Amino acid sequence: MFTSVLMIEQPLSPADVEFVTTLHDDDLSFVVLMRPRGNEDRLLRAIDDVALGELEQAVHEADEPEGEEAVPPATLALEHSLRSLRDAGCEAVGQIIGGHPLDVLRSVVEQTGADEVIVLTAPHLVEEFFHRDWASRARHKVGVPVLKLYAHNE
Repeated sequence: MFTSVLMIEQPLSPADVEFVTTLHDDDLSFVVLMRPRGNEDRLLRAIDDVALGELEQAVHEADEPEGEEAVPPATLALEHSLRSLRDAGCEAVGQIIGGHPLDVLRSVVEQTGADEVIVLTAPHLVEEFFHRDWASRARHKVGVPVLKLYAHNE
């Protein structure tokens, strides 16, 4: 069985599920890590929205739940994503992660013997430019390949 640790920040769309489940021909197992939105990321998200021409979304960044208020929506997103992966014929478990996500990632990779890490994310132009995005930083933390994919919006 091929095991991937999948880091997400929004529920998996049907296109995301199809994409990650067709990357390998093996039987697949996923460990999904979902991080609730944090207020420390608000400015970077707003800059990304402006850079991508999504001005309306930038204006409403402060309206999105953050911190403890973001846990219930993140839990629903995780449950949806796990159900979608299972419906596609894969094994899937997951958890909401708090604190420093890269420390949790390294621990999960070691505990599960994962074959790879997939970071499924929206574009984060500022973080990517400075190589401070999850995928760039994870490459220095885990001993397995790290694949960065862009999530599809429904």
